[in-house]
Amino acid sequence: MTDTLRNTLVEAGRILASEGQGDYVAGHITVRLPDQPNRFLMKPAGIGIEEMTRDNIITCDIEGGKVEGAMPRHNEVFIHSEILRARPDIACVIHTHAPHAVAFSSLGKPLLPVGNDGIYFHNRLPVFSETTDLIIDQTRGKAVAGCLGPNQALLLRNHGVVTAASSIEEAVWVALKLEKACKVQLMAEWAGGPKLTAHTADIEPKNKRANRGDLHVNVFNYLARCCARLYR
Repeated sequence: MTDTLRNTLVEAGRILASEGQGDYVAGHITVRLPDQPNRFLMKPAGIGIEEMTRDNIITCDIEGGKVEGAMPRHNEVFIHSEILRARPDIACVIHTHAPHAVAFSSLGKPLLPVGNDGIYFHNRLPVFSETTDLIIDQTRGKAVAGCLGPNQALLLRNHGVVTAASSIEEAVWVALKLEKACKVQLMAEWAGGPKLTAHTADIEPKNKRANRGDLHVNVFNYLARCCARLYR
């Protein structure tokens, strides 16, 4: 099981980078160990998110301490540890500096259902604005977890995104969907602002059709195949 999680984590890093969510050596992704729920695998500091390998991934505990691995731990480990502590239903947490999401967060506007991607986050995308600095202690990590609440994503204002889900595949899917939703609304803003959005009655049925476990896996596997061609 651990080997499978490591392999999937490696693929997730490559996918996120290939989709424009890499930021040099910034950004990180974690996955809870199912047989040790107070421990999780994490991308180490000092490398790009696409440079993870099965051997350089580190293991951390719920207090944010590194317990296994040779490479250093990210200072923002507390985003992950505190969300995993607060949400037993969550297995994977992602934090990236997705550029369109960062730009959108500076507008101080709600994310509207401009397109299908925005529909997913309608009225369930909190914004953490307590600080725009790094989340480098438990207190701030708890605040981020509290802001996330029962949702799957939030914006760190002027900083980036956090997504959380029950699988790596779904957390990646949410991260990609959020960045695309922000990009589409920014495009509408550039043209003078969205005048028309999805009908309220359409939002729930659209989400039911679009948010499915098989879709998360199929999209992930498609992007993994694309990355395999890039990194072979």
